[in-house]
Amino acid sequence: MNKRLIGLAEQALFAATIFILFLLLFNDRFVVPLWLQPLGRMHPLLLHFPIVILLLAMIMEAFRFRIAKTANPAVSEFYRDFLSGLLLIGALSAGVTVIMGLFLSKEDGYSGQALLWHKWTGVGIFFLASLVYWIRNKRWYNARIAQVGALTTVIFLIGAGHYGATLTHGDNFLFEPLSSQFKPEPVSLDKALVYANVIQPIFEQKCISCHNPDKLKGQLNLASVEAMLKGGKTGKLFVAGKPDVSLLLQRIHLPLDEKKHMPPSGKTQLTPQEMTLLALWVKENADVKKRVIDLPANDSLRFIATGLFKPSEQVEEFDFDAADEETVKSLNNDYRTVAPLAKESPALAVNLYNKAAFTAEKITELSPVKQQIVYLNLNKMPVKDADLKRVSEFDNLQKLDLNFTDITGAGLGDLTSLKQLQMLSLAGTSVTFEALQKQLGAFKQLKTLAVWNTGLTTAQIAQLQKSNKGIQFIAGFDGASSEPIKLNPPQVKNSSTIFGQSLVLQLKHPIKGVQIRYTTDGTEPDSIHSSVFNGQTVLTQPTLVKAKAYKTGWFGSNVATFDFYKSSLKPDSVNLLMPLNPVHQADGAHTFFDGRLGTFNANSPAWANNWAGFRKNDMALVSEFKKPITVSSVALRVMVEEETSIFPPSVVEVWGGSSRDQMKLLGTLKPEQPTKKIPPILKAVECRFKPQTVSFLKIIAKPVKQIPDWHPNKGNNALLLVDEVFIN
Repeated sequence: MNKRLIGLAEQALFAATIFILFLLLFNDRFVVPLWLQPLGRMHPLLLHFPIVILLLAMIMEAFRFRIAKTANPAVSEFYRDFLSGLLLIGALSAGVTVIMGLFLSKEDGYSGQALLWHKWTGVGIFFLASLVYWIRNKRWYNARIAQVGALTTVIFLIGAGHYGATLTHGDNFLFEPLSSQFKPEPVSLDKALVYANVIQPIFEQKCISCHNPDKLKGQLNLASVEAMLKGGKTGKLFVAGKPDVSLLLQRIHLPLDEKKHMPPSGKTQLTPQEMTLLALWVKENADVKKRVIDLPANDSLRFIATGLFKPSEQVEEFDFDAADEETVKSLNNDYRTVAPLAKESPALAVNLYNKAAFTAEKITELSPVKQQIVYLNLNKMPVKDADLKRVSEFDNLQKLDLNFTDITGAGLGDLTSLKQLQMLSLAGTSVTFEALQKQLGAFKQLKTLAVWNTGLTTAQIAQLQKSNKGIQFIAGFDGASSEPIKLNPPQVKNSSTIFGQSLVLQLKHPIKGVQIRYTTDGTEPDSIHSSVFNGQTVLTQPTLVKAKAYKTGWFGSNVATFDFYKSSLKPDSVNLLMPLNPVHQADGAHTFFDGRLGTFNANSPAWANNWAGFRKNDMALVSEFKKPITVSSVALRVMVEEETSIFPPSVVEVWGGSSRDQMKLLGTLKPEQPTKKIPPILKAVECRFKPQTVSFLKIIAKPVKQIPDWHPNKGNNALLLVDEVFIN
């Protein structure tokens, strides 16, 4: 290597040593500025480079003296020089990686023992590599010292890598494939605990990798009951009995692109069933000691959790022989599965799928094993009432799933011959109250009937329950008394919520037969007075739309709120008079008219292009229109997130005129400022004025220069974030 270049690199290595010592000594006092946070987040990207370089360098260093003795002088000199350069590069890159890691560790979510071990093994690698580089040419440096130094550095490299993997992937990441082979036997239903065997496994699979003693993201530890009940930095994890105000349920139901959604984007997400289990557990006072079978027989939590466990040790005995294995094998194909209900049991479970291939004959084909079938799943198959006569041939049938089939109930009488039938599912069908009222009395062994998402009203179900006390009616999974399930909120079908002159409002819901009611005046929609959405509503002004979904037999959804923004005038050219905040560059001046709306993840690289930021400088945007336009309002869409010091502008000024040099003040706005801690919001601040004909507009928005005294960051400049400008 060039001597001058070596000298500069050695100076950089010495400077890195001093800087790292400074960061370590004043770790509790320094705060990483926002513009340096992206540098810290490059730590995982860069760390593999010094690992490879140092591993190679240390292996070569261990054999350095042997090479010097056995090789010819030319080879020995090349080996020495090459190794010296490799060590210098490895030590220097390790120093940069350590600095990045120390920056990253200051962000929220990094704490615990794993972080400390990763931090100090990483720092140890840097100092060991630097020490080896500085002393390797001393007279007293020999082969034994070289080998010890190399081995120690490699050990530190392995340790740092292990604890880094623990931080990113969770404890036992390295040996999980092996340990998973020795999992304990599944718990039987009669021994299963609600928390330990239903709720805790959800935390372990989806949450503990970030919320454990070694990585306390948000100061929340889910590794033990005591720590879980304690909560985290933002308070208790839940309010027992109140899922609607519990932080746990709020976070998991946030949109995936929200900053506070849990688990974070990129991690394995909770399934709908897991989310339902957590909600039901919180609703039932979040008991940590109760057994599943201690819950009432008609309890929704018990109903779902039961399917997670193997049956109790007492296996049901049947008085029929097993079917011929070859016969069972021949009945399995690409539209049907036939399998034993349990190991060494003669009973069979049958599932039919592939809707396009279904015919009634597919049921008849099961005649050779009709005595052994105890469970038949026809879910979502086009089964008609007349087909139930074929089903009635399965004398030992105990469970029949007809959910979302085409039956109306007219053929239910054919099933009354099934003396063993205990569970019948009719959810999502057109079964009528009259058909059930007429036939249910003939089902002597029936214990459970699922009728959610049918046309039955709550009153009709109550009447059927009164007449058939031995049958449990399942009308939904949202409460211990089989209350109807709550609908999920409506969704916007429009490709964008920004429009020009007008927009036909489009709302949708994934469940058929749902009625959507909405308001445009800011009031909460109800099921009686609010307008019914019919697809003919035309928006001509900026509008706040609130909508709720309703359906007979279900609870109405939560209110969905949608902001529609009007932007009828788009400039031909735009430019900023002052620089943007370094972290929030977005797409420069073009950001404000690109039709892309930002989210709360303003600091995430995936969303950074949506927000233009201003802290020290004002937003001063000049727009030019080649043909004069008449304008009466300008609105800025801004983020307000006071906990991260993001405030609305203190003042908005709109200037206009016929030329760039001759503009007058058209209007001024002073947006309302937060006076206390508030939830984050995204909103448009609009400055209105008398209509003016202009060719140029200058929009000035001034960030708050001194954050109020009530705020933890009082006295400092607030950050102003703007993603769109609407000119009308």
